[in-house]
Amino acid sequence: MKILVTGGLGFIGSHTVVELVNAGYEPVIVDDLSNSDPKILDQIAKIIGYKPVFHKLDLCNEHSVKELAVNEPDIEGIIHFAAYKAVGESVQKPLKYYRNNFYSLINLLEAYHGKALNFVFSSSCTVYGQPEQLPVTEAAPVQSAQSPYGNTKQIAEEILQDMIASGSDYKVVSLRYFNPVGAHDSALIGELPIGVPQNLVPFITQTAIGKRQKITVFGDDYNTPDGSCVRDYIHVVDLAKAHVAALKLMQKDNFKGYDVFNIGTGNGTTVLQIIHAFERATGVKLNYEIGPRRGGDVEQVWGDVTKSTNKLGWKAKLGIDDMMSSAWEWEKYISQNPL
Repeated sequence: MKILVTGGLGFIGSHTVVELVNAGYEPVIVDDLSNSDPKILDQIAKIIGYKPVFHKLDLCNEHSVKELAVNEPDIEGIIHFAAYKAVGESVQKPLKYYRNNFYSLINLLEAYHGKALNFVFSSSCTVYGQPEQLPVTEAAPVQSAQSPYGNTKQIAEEILQDMIASGSDYKVVSLRYFNPVGAHDSALIGELPIGVPQNLVPFITQTAIGKRQKITVFGDDYNTPDGSCVRDYIHVVDLAKAHVAALKLMQKDNFKGYDVFNIGTGNGTTVLQIIHAFERATGVKLNYEIGPRRGGDVEQVWGDVTKSTNKLGWKAKLGIDDMMSSAWEWEKYISQNPL
């Protein structure tokens, strides 16, 4: 099966391309390179042995997406990663997020209507906001996203459900990610933020290697074990494999319509625990300070992954030490071999 991977040169996208090839699929990558590096294509090739087909285009350009569907007519599945994703930036620039994340989705769905029947949507645990009960299940309310970024994921899920309800031939699985971290065990691909990292772990690794002076922990007065926010951190390779599992689920004759799955480990870890885990796994001491809370941040969230285990047939296998050590190997690689 030929699978279109939008945002396929990004952090999660690049790892998923590798896992698709490992599972016997043929990926076709689309990326506008606004938050990724074209040289990641070469890095992927070093891992899988060949360079996948790549189209540079902006999914918000309706004409370009229609042209893509003409040039790649035999796509049988789509994994849609392409979106802006920084919670903090979305609070500052909400219209940027609404325009990009909705136009790209709608253009893609319209262009491949009736052609690509299996659609995996890159959603997020941010749709839960601050859940009333933890661990949070897929049945929890999703009307409480606390940032424009989270709201784009929530509304995008509603768009997909409305499309299915209208009688569309698409099959859709939304994967609600928790916090992906780590890197491929080859250290050839990993998280590659452009500019100042918006996520914790690349900020940790860049501080450890000397690119950043210190880490700011956004708040230590939350109602958590050590006062810092709690998240469900998941290794990016485990997350990538969940997309393969979603495609396989939709290939079954008995799958119809729409379903949603939590993709996490089922365990909560504080920001300070992650910092200490990095120090433990790598032997590198980190310079960090406590700062004020950050707008849009949820106090604590981790997922119930029972449904993913039972119905998707998927479970996270890699632990926090694997996440930290692989992220550090990638940071060291990229500092010695700049792309």
